[in-house]
Amino acid sequence: MKRVLLLAGLAATPAIAAPVAITGATALTGVGEQRIENATIIIDNGRITAIGSGLAVPAGATRVDASGRIITPGIIAAASDLGISEVEGVRETNDAGARQSAFSAALDLSTAINPNSLHFAINRMAGITRAVVMPGAGSNIFAGQGAVISLAANGPTVTRARAFQYVEMGENGARLAGGSRPAAWAQLSNMLAEAARLAANPAAFDRGQDSGSLTKRLDAEALGAVLAGRQPLLIHAQRASDIREVLNLKARYPALRPVLIGAREAWLVAADIARAGVPVITHSLYDLPDDFETLASSRNNPGHLQAAGVTVALGALGGIGGTTPVNLPGYAGNAVAQGTVPGGKGLTKGQALASITANPARIFGLADLGTLAVGSRADVVIWDGDPLELTSTPVAVYIDGAAQPMRSRQTDLANRYKALGRTDLPLQYPR
Repeated sequence: MKRVLLLAGLAATPAIAAPVAITGATALTGVGEQRIENATIIIDNGRITAIGSGLAVPAGATRVDASGRIITPGIIAAASDLGISEVEGVRETNDAGARQSAFSAALDLSTAINPNSLHFAINRMAGITRAVVMPGAGSNIFAGQGAVISLAANGPTVTRARAFQYVEMGENGARLAGGSRPAAWAQLSNMLAEAARLAANPAAFDRGQDSGSLTKRLDAEALGAVLAGRQPLLIHAQRASDIREVLNLKARYPALRPVLIGAREAWLVAADIARAGVPVITHSLYDLPDDFETLASSRNNPGHLQAAGVTVALGALGGIGGTTPVNLPGYAGNAVAQGTVPGGKGLTKGQALASITANPARIFGLADLGTLAVGSRADVVIWDGDPLELTSTPVAVYIDGAAQPMRSRQTDLANRYKALGRTDLPLQYPR
């Protein structure tokens, strides 16, 4: 039987069975500046099977009336610690970095993902449907292999295990490698060379190592996927000179798929980055020289990179306040507003939306995520206003076509205590 569900206020649709037809909204597809007025989106078996203006609703489909709303792809947090860090300052709840591990590149973050993390519901209610989970460097410049996860309330959490390798360069890399940038680059070169040697002759690998070898066999095996191009290599580098060194790696290892993360001074070498075809994950609010390697920080950075032809994603990176995935739409909105500042270089609204949807999906090879298109996974967010405005809020979130609960521990506590009578208060309160 066909049902009609009306979205009102902050009420979300309950979980509904496929097929589903969402009608009447304006769809921002995540593809350029494309928008579809009076859009109908048909969802079946977790996928978008049709999208267009005023399409007929299939017989038997559940109809969701989203008139006056805006629909976007689900937001992908391009850098996060969701599922591996519950309370950052409490070591027992934080699996982001292995400070004393004998292993580095071999570490697989997906084994530590906690699907019951309280942070999932909070971020899901803000329109975050997938997240890239980043490891933190411990005692080695290589931090290990990160994962892509789903924030769905039910269903598998890990979308892709061992999705990328992470390496720390710049000032942090120099500290981890022994105190200088040359030491960090020597360590990186050695570990990649050892990985190449293992791939060329696995039987002879152990015989070629001395007892004090810097590269464990498991680490070298993990880096084989990087050298073969099966895994992107995320390289945290800020200074323009460090970024140029990253680009030089492509000449030495043609199959390498480097991705710059942080990259505050990337705008200084934007043309070089574009020619090398290297994507960048950065932030829209970097404008202060927090360190010596970030003296050229600029809020124009994403705009200059985009104009040069670089694939740009915005991540919830450290170094400024409020760096949580729930703020990603606001960061994207700031990137648009930067274009209105005299002398500013900003993003268009379509580019800004893509920086938190389509571009992260592209960077991590998630071909069926990040856009509203036929065949894509049905990660869909329905908003009560412009998603890049701070006053807008999701009213419904779908992941793989399933409507998600719009509640969290915070909302449960608020509902529990917002209407207490005087006699319900603890004894220390005056009555």
